[in-house]
Amino acid sequence: MLTVQIRKQLNHFLLDVEFQITDEILVLFGPSGSGKTTILNTIAGITHPDDGVISLSNQTFFETGKRPLPIQQRKVGYLFQDYALFPHMSVEKNILYGAQKNGFTIQSPLIRQLLDVMRIEHLIGKYPSAISGGEKQRVALARALATEPHILLLDEPFSALDQETRGQCHDILLQLHRQWKIPILLVTHDLDEAQKLGDRILFMEKGTARTPVHCSNEII
Repeated sequence: MLTVQIRKQLNHFLLDVEFQITDEILVLFGPSGSGKTTILNTIAGITHPDDGVISLSNQTFFETGKRPLPIQQRKVGYLFQDYALFPHMSVEKNILYGAQKNGFTIQSPLIRQLLDVMRIEHLIGKYPSAISGGEKQRVALARALATEPHILLLDEPFSALDQETRGQCHDILLQLHRQWKIPILLVTHDLDEAQKLGDRILFMEKGTARTPVHCSNEII
């Protein structure tokens, strides 16, 4: 279980949120600039709260008055909005980046599974400049999962895709979640996407959050 109880002063408001997430998809929904990405960054360790606590299972990422856990020890998979693929690396090397410390190669069972589920095996010799936006998204997701994360953070990963490709990526994400059963925190400002993917939606506005809403068969 991920527990987040943090406060952080931003430029125009105080980010003050508290929530927990089990092995489910929790959507952070709201307008741009409401603090959604900052929450992801505090969980990943890119930035730190002013005070509070962030913990995953029995591991504390951040606690007021204590030294934050380094990024590389957090076992967090993070998919950025722009995918952040390395342009000078092939798809194969991008996927294996960060996973080789576990001894993984392109033939490792986990990597083969990701290539199959993402339908990207035919791309492993190509470079990011030579593949489509949807293919980049799937490669970036495979790279995030190749490190065997304990939680997956997704920052508007589908916003630049066309409707058909977005729908395909939604289906892949739901399939992966059924298989991996890890907490997923997804940022979006698309209500249809939030309702399709989220087990719960946390409505964000100027640093505060409304009570999470369960999405199953519910009109929001």
